[in-house]
Amino acid sequence: MVTITDISKACGVSRATVSKALNGAPDVAPRTAQRIREKARQLGYLPNATARALKVGRSYNIGVLFSDATGGGISHEYFSRILESVKAEAEALGYDITFISKDLGAMQMDYYEHAKYRSCDGVVIASADFTDPAIMRLAMSEIPTVTLDYTFDSRTSILSDNVRGMETLVRFVYENGHRKLAFIHGEITSVTQKRIASFKKTCAELGIPVPPEYIRPAVYHDPRSSGLATRALLELNERPTCIFYPDDLSFLGGMSELERHGISIPKDMSVVGYDGIPLSQVLRPRLSTYRQAAERMGQEAARRLVEQIEHPDTWLPQQITVEGELLRGDTVRRLD
Repeated sequence: MVTITDISKACGVSRATVSKALNGAPDVAPRTAQRIREKARQLGYLPNATARALKVGRSYNIGVLFSDATGGGISHEYFSRILESVKAEAEALGYDITFISKDLGAMQMDYYEHAKYRSCDGVVIASADFTDPAIMRLAMSEIPTVTLDYTFDSRTSILSDNVRGMETLVRFVYENGHRKLAFIHGEITSVTQKRIASFKKTCAELGIPVPPEYIRPAVYHDPRSSGLATRALLELNERPTCIFYPDDLSFLGGMSELERHGISIPKDMSVVGYDGIPLSQVLRPRLSTYRQAAERMGQEAARRLVEQIEHPDTWLPQQITVEGELLRGDTVRRLD
């Protein structure tokens, strides 16, 4: 293994000069520092992570907490896009990532304990039950944290604009002549509450009545539950003309239920989704949906967390809202 001593001999300088050059110290001449770094790369030098951590007081390791009760896990396209962008941005900033859980082999520990065990400099809480005491313990601890789509006091949060997203969808459907709108929502979370409130508020502004039976509960990323909710809507004496689904994946359950009833999209029933995952745009007809800016959310989460880790004295908590975009698709029929 190549050492600092090997580099110092190859360059004809002291070990101290090599160490300073590799760590960006200002008291080494720029030309000398560049020559040392180039020689280090030629020789295949890799810094010792443990030694680096002891020296600067950081592990350069970021924890990522992802807990999905529905079992979809990181295979779900929306979350996989977020997590991939967290990983890419963290690596670009010089950090590795480690997934944080409650279990480690035979050992049982909560999220805070796992983060401490892995010496995480900070944690991105990407998906979780934010009312879980174990989540709250981590979020309120001394470990820097950034949350996605949930706000804690004195913590930075990256928020998808769920209010504007739902408003955009409702107005799009309204402009196509629809006045009977049904909304199948996911389990009650802060995200769901914002979407329901925005749906009802926008409908009220447009003069659209929303019968209670047009609001149906389901589970995010669960086609079966959305299929059952769709069935309940189809059993009503007065059916809606457009159904809003909690997410694009859940729409698949609704699509199957509509097909079983011989109902064609969008000829007999218009539909819209949410998330804008790539799958939605390869379906035929293409799903009309609202694309969340998942990649930017992940990038912002990693960037803001590193900012807090590296500049704790000047860091201030922020709530950063990230807007998405409407994908018009082909599943909303224009009514005369």
